[in-house]
Amino acid sequence: MAQESTSDQPVTQITVVEPGEGRFEEALSVMKERARYMSQQPGFMSIILHRSTDGSRIVNYIQWQSPELLQKAHHSPEFREKWDTFGDLTDDIAPDLYRIEEVFTPKSTGS
Repeated sequence: MAQESTSDQPVTQITVVEPGEGRFEEALSVMKERARYMSQQPGFMSIILHRSTDGSRIVNYIQWQSPELLQKAHHSPEFREKWDTFGDLTDDIAPDLYRIEEVFTPKSTGS
């Protein structure tokens, strides 16, 4: 059964990262380090890192309790100091915020 979102649902940030040539593993390593830091911040729910099967992109799927808490974590002095140069490892970074519109799950089978 489909479920519609409500305004009190968490926010999802999906970021597609295209590391610079020869920098995929370094970018992924830094993203893992950043994820460990973010997992300790207020409002954190989950971070899932995805590697494209062709090895050209990393997708960072983040769920946070609110956009305000996510922004606060991203703009903390420690985050900015440690990872301010992350953009130097990438050719393109495309973050966007989303709210769940609908969730489809398999139908339960009765016995």
